[in-house]
Amino acid sequence: MELNVQIDHVHLVVKVPPKLSISKLMGALKGKIALKLFSKYPYLRKNKLWGNHFWQRGYFVDSVGINEEIIRRYVRHQEKQERREQAQLSMDIAPL
Repeated sequence: MELNVQIDHVHLVVKVPPKLSISKLMGALKGKIALKLFSKYPYLRKNKLWGNHFWQRGYFVDSVGINEEIIRRYVRHQEKQERREQAQLSMDIAPL
């Protein structure tokens, strides 16, 4: 499993047997995580920051196949890459 949690999204690589419903897996995963976070950080629920929903309704799923190691590396290093891109963007638009 590869996991990368960022401020506004999560990248996750998991192996799922073909007979398991992806939508049920995502519902269970998002539900369990939200309950744990609401339990550990009660202010998240009290403030109703997201209309009492922790996750957005959607998600993206793709099969990995022969590119699994490339995808795993991407997930592992995504945050570093986004920081570099953000820093470059900041430098490009900085006033002279």
